[in-house]
Order: sequence, then C-alpha cells, then structure tokens
Amino acid sequence: MPEKKSAPLRSDAQRNRATILEVAVAELTRCADTPLSVIARKAGVGQGTFYRNFPNREALVLEVYRHEMQQVADSAVRLLEHREPDEALRAWMDDLARFAMTKAGLADAIRQATSAPGSPAKPGPGPVAAAAERLLRANEEAGTIRPGVTADEFMLAIAGLWQLDPHGDWQTRATRLLDLVMDGLRAGAPGH
Repeated sequence: MPEKKSAPLRSDAQRNRATILEVAVAELTRCADTPLSVIARKAGVGQGTFYRNFPNREALVLEVYRHEMQQVADSAVRLLEHREPDEALRAWMDDLARFAMTKAGLADAIRQATSAPGSPAKPGPGPVAAAAERLLRANEEAGTIRPGVTADEFMLAIAGLWQLDPHGDWQTRATRLLDLVMDGLRAGAPGH
C-alpha cells in the first residue's frame, strides 16, 4: 500500500504551530514543568488546536528541540549568503551559543521527555553538524581557516559552551571562548 502523505498545513495552522513553539521555548526554558494548558493559553490557541499539533508533552519538547536545532542550522546558509565565510562562521558560532543556552534551559524538559521507558530518543545533532561542515568547507575554500578541520573536531572544540551557566554571564564567557576557537581555526590558514 503506498504511503499516504500528509497535506501541507494551512497558513493559519502554520502560524499557530509556530506560535506554540515560540511560547514553549520560553516557558519550558523557564520551567520544565510548565503545564501544557499554560503554553496553549499564552500561545492564544485552544486545547484542541494545541493537542492536534502536539498530542503530548514529549512530542512538544522534542519538536521544540528539533525546531531550535533546525533554526541554528538554517542560519548558517543565510549567513553564508550575506557575509564572508569567516564572518559567517563567527556569527554562526554566536547563534550556536544562544542555542546552547536555550538547550541548557530545556535540559530538564528534554530529560523528562526522553527518560521514561518507551519514550522517543532525543534527536541527534545532524542538522547542526551539517551546518558546521558547510561553514568549515566554505572557510577552507576561502583560505580563512586551517585545512582539514572536521565538523566533529569543531564541535569538540566548542563543547565548552554546554558548560556555561545559562543564568550567569554566559554571553561574555561564550564570546571569549568562541574568539579563542576562531583564532585557533585561523592559525595555519593559507590566506591568513
């Protein structure tokens, strides 16, 4: 039997879904146990609309996580369209730092959504790693970073982001850390 494809969402349904996700990021970052009814009310949608989009807490939390990862990944393409490769990479690193702080705030909600027996697995970092790879290759081609740096090595180099306190002065610390990583990437660059 052929697989049935779901119809694209109407524009109002797309707006509702986007609003729910936006509110959920803010509310779940603030408190992992925020009731779904509070998220629906703040998003300005009824319970039926909410549950049509997200049948349970786990579905919402995992979609928030996937959505945020995809936003970071998509920003790499936009940045490369409008900036030089090294400027795009550094700006994307700032986007990644903001994502890391959002993810840290959502950590409890993600842990709750994926820890119960039979729960879905946490999505992998595929889109973010692919975006890092794209940015690294663009910089390597431009001669702005040392050749041969892999996305995996890059992600290991910036892993300190996930150690920062999202409630402290993370912006200052992230900027310093990412400037150090960028300096390291530029060392040995053919065009530097």
